[in-house]
Amino acid sequence: MGTSHRRPECPERVALTGTPGTGKTAVGRRLSGRFPVVEVADLAVQSGLGTATPGGVEVDLAALSRALRRRRDLAEGAVVVGHLAHLLPIPDVVVLRCRPDTLARRLKRARRGTAADRRENYLAESLDIVLAEALGLGRRVWEVDTSGRTVVAVAREVADLVNHRPAPRVGVVDWLADPRVAAHLLDPPA
Repeated sequence: MGTSHRRPECPERVALTGTPGTGKTAVGRRLSGRFPVVEVADLAVQSGLGTATPGGVEVDLAALSRALRRRRDLAEGAVVVGHLAHLLPIPDVVVLRCRPDTLARRLKRARRGTAADRRENYLAESLDIVLAEALGLGRRVWEVDTSGRTVVAVAREVADLVNHRPAPRVGVVDWLADPRVAAHLLDPPA
């Protein structure tokens, strides 16, 4: 009989996070048939701890974290989706990753954010910011590279991680080792 790291008696919630443009929302939609899925922004608004703004939802992260520790109506095993999800008191985190140049193209094609926002996201992904934050908070982390993959394939991998909770897996990508990324960071386009 094989062993699993999953604790069926205590199905923990999972944060699905990553830099904007890595595919969190699309993967979350695919997972919604298998797991309870909630967006951080929706959770904040429902809790009275988020304010709609023209650019999205401004979340009171500290208050939402406190509320989440007390919440009983958020299903066990729920997948909490959003670029702030790893900052919430959720022990298990899946960080979606994407090649920075692919990420920038996705954001531009979707007309998401300004050029400055896209440059900031390129930099954040290149420097592993979300991953570093999750690890710094002592979370169990799994990285999943979405570059060049379908939403279906990524959702299947994430569902497997949520179901089985294998040993944490980080170091999947190293964008700074890619000469194109390093060159872009050293000499960014005007």
